[in-house]
Amino acid sequence: MQNCVMPDLRLNSPLQYVKGVGPRKAELLAKYGLKSVHDMLLYFPREYLDRTSVVPISELKTDQPATIIGVVKAHGILYGKRRRYEVILEDQGSAISLLFFSGIKYWERLFKKGQVFAASGTVTYFQGYQIIHPDLERLEDDTDKMVHAGRIIPVYPQTAELTKMGLSSKSIRRITSFIFEHLKEKIDDPVPPENCSKFSLLSLDHAIRQIHYPDDRTIIEKCRRRLAFDELLELQYVIIQSKLTKSKLTRSCTFGEPAERLSQFKEDLSFELTAAQKRVIREIFDDLHREQPMSRLLHGDVGSGKTIVAIIAALFASENNLQTAFMAPTEILAAQHYRNWSEPLEKLGVRCGLLTSSIGAKKKREVAQLCADGEIDILFGTHALIYDYVAFEKLGLVIIDEQHRFGVEQRGRLFAKGNNPDLLVMTATPIPRTLALTVYGDLDISTIDELPPGRKPIRTVWRSEDARPKVYEFIKDEVKSGGQVYVLYPLIEKSERVELENVEDAFEQLSKNELKEVRLAMVHGRTKTAERDEILKRFRDGEIDVLLATTVIEVGIDNPNASIMMIEHAERFGLAQLHQLRGRVGRGERKSTVIAIAHYPLSDIAKKRLQYFCDSDDGFSIAEADLELRGPGEIYGLKQSGLPELRAANFWKDRDLLEESRKIVSRLSESQNRLDSPDQKLYNWLIENAKRRNLSLGGG
Repeated sequence: MQNCVMPDLRLNSPLQYVKGVGPRKAELLAKYGLKSVHDMLLYFPREYLDRTSVVPISELKTDQPATIIGVVKAHGILYGKRRRYEVILEDQGSAISLLFFSGIKYWERLFKKGQVFAASGTVTYFQGYQIIHPDLERLEDDTDKMVHAGRIIPVYPQTAELTKMGLSSKSIRRITSFIFEHLKEKIDDPVPPENCSKFSLLSLDHAIRQIHYPDDRTIIEKCRRRLAFDELLELQYVIIQSKLTKSKLTRSCTFGEPAERLSQFKEDLSFELTAAQKRVIREIFDDLHREQPMSRLLHGDVGSGKTIVAIIAALFASENNLQTAFMAPTEILAAQHYRNWSEPLEKLGVRCGLLTSSIGAKKKREVAQLCADGEIDILFGTHALIYDYVAFEKLGLVIIDEQHRFGVEQRGRLFAKGNNPDLLVMTATPIPRTLALTVYGDLDISTIDELPPGRKPIRTVWRSEDARPKVYEFIKDEVKSGGQVYVLYPLIEKSERVELENVEDAFEQLSKNELKEVRLAMVHGRTKTAERDEILKRFRDGEIDVLLATTVIEVGIDNPNASIMMIEHAERFGLAQLHQLRGRVGRGERKSTVIAIAHYPLSDIAKKRLQYFCDSDDGFSIAEADLELRGPGEIYGLKQSGLPELRAANFWKDRDLLEESRKIVSRLSESQNRLDSPDQKLYNWLIENAKRRNLSLGGG
């Protein structure tokens, strides 16, 4: 029998031919952008388990982190003050309890008597040694003990789809181990050595090898920093190229001076615009008088009055015989904008329309035809605005509300319905300056940093789940005095994998028990549009006392009488999102309270986040803290923006690299025809990378 010789691997080798992959797994990995050996090496671990010293159970000490390897001797549910799942792990005659307080059904299916597990965590003592919610790895043979136990272990990002296909973190470890064992070429470094030496950055080859299998804990951060630098260079390249492209555009229409409609509209307002709003309106009008089309981001705190600024811009466009497309992320928000502004605008002769997916086919065709004929000046809508059947006679202004909820392709399709129209994008998530200059570096930025006078402070507290009975009493008292309440949940329905409160079970439970005396209703992402709109209308009209919901109400609901918000599993939300949710109350005369209910066990970061939420109501400082505690993540919609996804970079930790990468890419872009060899190599790498990964901010 001949020995099967495995061919040497190259960076461009297809993953299909790596041991442990094969055609079916390769097809799935390709969906995640992992097609070659090189792609797999850029699939970085999300965390590490330190198993450098496996400790016998007999030698464990309390309050010390440890990794143990043992055989499952027994497992089952324990009942008491708090239900929990217990697993008894035995090693050479000594035993330890592993305790799980959530996900009980999942653990019940996972464990079988006789299996061998490595468990890592902090050892505590209560009637015997125990580890609560340890990190776990099932070991199948002695090889597993060597590869997956006695070292610093990478833990890779997971999805249910990958796990189902046999690509668990453990399986991916086998694949990356095999690659490093058989890879016969070094990873070429595109960054000139002098750029790395300034910040003492590792070589790319060394950083990639060590990020997967570090020799010790101290090198992990050094690897992350080097890989972050490459990511930030890619990011800055895409943004700077987009800004250069936009600077070459010319507008197809001209704006005159503000006229009678605008003056009348401002006079008819029941409130005075703030100084910040007036400043931002001047910035927008200055843009509209330039040769290049406007590309501006408008951001500000919850309730700072961004929408009225956008409406004034749309009104100015109509004075110049131009149409505006005003796109919002949800039907609730689009309908609210239309309801709030169509009447005062139409009094001035400005014709408004609304287009959403739930509108009947006949009405859609009518609205689309009116828009194409130039009979609608401002068309409010959702992503329905981007469909092919929607056309504009003379689209001059595109306004995108909560822009991070739209992908680059959607924004580009709407922008393409005009001839280089002006673009105003808005977000109610205040953006830290560090991030604004990066993620939105291709846009001019306007900030509304002032709230309208008279906004009452919102009392915010966080409590453990034990406080629920008192909170329900507080809610009933508020309803009796005429107030209304939101109760928010992280899930729509029960999940076997995570034991979190869900809105459907809560509605059934509360309507029969704790809140049976009040008028309850429920909305979530799967509620049919017509039913949801009816429920929200009844809530606004005071026919519903308590609205149970998921975060579908994060934007777009304006009920001045809502005065209490209770947020279940508040530890699961980021700071910026908690602040967004808080903005649904405190919009009227009533004194408002937000109660964040946290479920134990809580990490130190979760406690810090919750306390910061209670201590601060300033959206800008909250945005900075969120960036520090959580990183940019999906708060700012990076995945949908057309920008490279950041696997290693952290905008907060890497502020120095962020600034340096912007300087380097700006210099390369300005001097692209006279670069020396190392700089040309880096610039070519940036160009090729952007093409290969289809990185672009697109139209608009």
